[in-house]
Amino acid sequence: MGTVFADISTSLDGYVAGPDPTVEEPLGRGGEQLHEWAVALASWRRPHGREGGETGLDDDVMAATQARTAAVVMGRNMFGGGPGPWGEPAWNGWWGEEPPFHAPVFVLTHHPREPLEMQGGTTFTFVCDGIAAAVEQARGAADDGDVLVAGGASTVNQALAAGLLDELHLHVAPVLLGAGERLFEGLGEPPRLTLEGTLGESGRVSHLRYRVER
Repeated sequence: MGTVFADISTSLDGYVAGPDPTVEEPLGRGGEQLHEWAVALASWRRPHGREGGETGLDDDVMAATQARTAAVVMGRNMFGGGPGPWGEPAWNGWWGEEPPFHAPVFVLTHHPREPLEMQGGTTFTFVCDGIAAAVEQARGAADDGDVLVAGGASTVNQALAAGLLDELHLHVAPVLLGAGERLFEGLGEPPRLTLEGTLGESGRVSHLRYRVER
């Protein structure tokens, strides 16, 4: 059976998104700074249909995460489309006709919807039964591969609180946001995290990997 891991960028003060998110700024004010280290990389640009990009340590870290991911779990906010029912026409994600995942993706939502099959091997399945059901379905789709819990903060926190994660990968950007969405809130009894290693730091970001003790 594969590993269930979360992989998310965070500010120095613990925010994974800024305050006041909008359609124009889905990560809130200042939130895009958390991902500046990633969007310039060859391994980020390639699945988004773009050429070129930087290589090196950060690129190696991202490429390794992509290579091990056989299925993805994400929250409704990460998929987008706003709160409430899906509307007509229904929102199909931020990523165009060929999303970068190229794997089954399970979206947490309170509003039922038929699976959405996209180009490039990505199918979005909408799960209304909570984080445990989403991870269980992702495990089944991944076979013996690993499941990525991609975010946002609420989804990662739910997975931590339910004891579903084996690993937590944090990419710490040298940014202070001051407000927004934080990890490790609403967990009840906090999980025990053991630092397994620092995957390196490039000046733009520090990569940390923790084992989550169940």
